[in-house]
Amino acid sequence: MKQSIAFIFSLLSLSILTAQDDTRLYDIINTVSAERIEKDVTTLVNFGTRHTLSDTLSQTRGIGAARRWIKSEFEKISSNCNDCLEVFYQKDLVKKGEGARIVKDVWVVNVVAIKRGTKYPNRFIIMSGDIDSRVSDPNNFTSDSPGANDNASGMAGTLEAARVLSQYSFESSIIFVGLSGEEQGLYGGRGLAAYAKQHNWDIVGIFNNDMIGNITGVDGVVSNRDFRIFSEPVPPTETEEERRARRFYGGEVDGISRQLARYVYKTTKTYMPEMNPMLIYRLDRFGRGGHHRPFNDAGFAGIRIMEAHENYTQQHQDIRVEDGIAYGDVLEHVNFEYAKKLTAVNAINLASIAWAPPAPTTVEIGGIVEPAAKLKWSKVDGAVGYKIYWRDTTSPTWDHHRYVGDIDEYTLNGIVIDNFFFGVAAVGKDGHESPVVFPNKVFR
Repeated sequence: MKQSIAFIFSLLSLSILTAQDDTRLYDIINTVSAERIEKDVTTLVNFGTRHTLSDTLSQTRGIGAARRWIKSEFEKISSNCNDCLEVFYQKDLVKKGEGARIVKDVWVVNVVAIKRGTKYPNRFIIMSGDIDSRVSDPNNFTSDSPGANDNASGMAGTLEAARVLSQYSFESSIIFVGLSGEEQGLYGGRGLAAYAKQHNWDIVGIFNNDMIGNITGVDGVVSNRDFRIFSEPVPPTETEEERRARRFYGGEVDGISRQLARYVYKTTKTYMPEMNPMLIYRLDRFGRGGHHRPFNDAGFAGIRIMEAHENYTQQHQDIRVEDGIAYGDVLEHVNFEYAKKLTAVNAINLASIAWAPPAPTTVEIGGIVEPAAKLKWSKVDGAVGYKIYWRDTTSPTWDHHRYVGDIDEYTLNGIVIDNFFFGVAAVGKDGHESPVVFPNKVFR
C-alpha cells in the first residue's frame, strides 16, 4: 500500500517535472554562434603553428601567443559576467626524452576557466579542446601547422560554450579548458587529471572535443548531422573484485564513461532531434588516442565528441598538393555551422548536468530467482525524486524508465532481473537528471 501511494505521488510529481522541456536549453542552442566560432578558428589558424614545442615568446606566432590569446578570451568572457570565471594556467614541465615526441624540455601549459557552482563548487563537468597542432612529422615544430579542424574547431567550440553558459548560474561547476601537448602524447590531459586528483576535484566527467568541424569524409559521405561519442566500457581502475563481480552480475558495457555517453545521447535526441549521435563502443578510434584518455586512466568518466566522417588528407599533414589531392588542415575545410551544432551539443549537456543533482553514490539490486527486480539507492541532497532505467541486455541505450518519486527503494514487479540491465538517476526540481548509476551492490 505504501509503495502504491508513493507511486501515485510520483506520477503526479513527474507530470509537473516533465510537462515541458527546460526552455533554457533551447535558448542555449539558439545562442551558439557559427560566426564567433569561425572568427576564433581563424585567429587560431593565423598563429601559424601551435605545436607544443613551438615559439613561446612571439606575440603573433606559436603556441605561446595562442595560449595567451585563449586566456585573454576567457578573461573577456569573465569580465562580461561580473568576473564569473576563474581563469588560470595549469602547467607541468616535461623533460626532453620523456617521450619520443619530446625532443626538448617544454612547459605543457593548459588554459583553464572555471564557472563555479553555487551549491556544489567542487563538483565539475569539463569541456575541453586542444590548443596544439602538428604536421606530418610530429617533431617538426617550426613549419606552418594551421590545425584548423584538428583542433582549432574544438578549442573555438570550448570558448563559444563558455561565452554562452557564462550567462547562467549553475549548482555545479563547469570547467572550460584548452589542453596542450595532445599531439606529443596527451601530456596536457595527464597534467590536468593529476591536478584534479591533487585538489580533490569531484569530476562528473569530461567532454573531449577533438575535431568537430568536418562534414566531408574520406569515405565519400557528407553529413552535417552525424557525430560520434566514443566511450570505454569500464574504467581501467576497476579492482579485481569488481571484475569478478561483473562476470556474475553483468556490467561489461556499463562503466561511468559509457553512462556519460548515454547521457549525451539522450539529451541530444531530446533537444536536438535532427542530430544523429552515434555511440561508439571504443575508448577512441582504432589504435589512436585523445585527451579524455588521461582522465579515464585516473578513474574519471570521459568521452570523445567528434565528427562522424573524418578526412585523413586533412589531418597531421604537410600542406601540399600531391597527385591532385590538396593535403593540409586548413581553414577552408571547416564547416562552421556543423561546429556550431556540436558546440551546442556540448553546451546543453554541460548545463543539464550542472543543473542536476549529484548521482546516487550507491545503487543496490536484488531479485535473484524472483519475478521482480528490486532496487535500493542512497538518497541525494537536492533530488526531488529518482528515475529507474532499464533496457534489454543487447540495447546500447536506456529504453525504459519509471519515475518513482522521493523514495530510496522500489520493486519493478513482473520484470525479471535476468533479462534486463538496470540503473538509477537522481532528478532535480527542474527535471534535470544525473547520469545513470549502474548497480554497484547486490542484496538478497
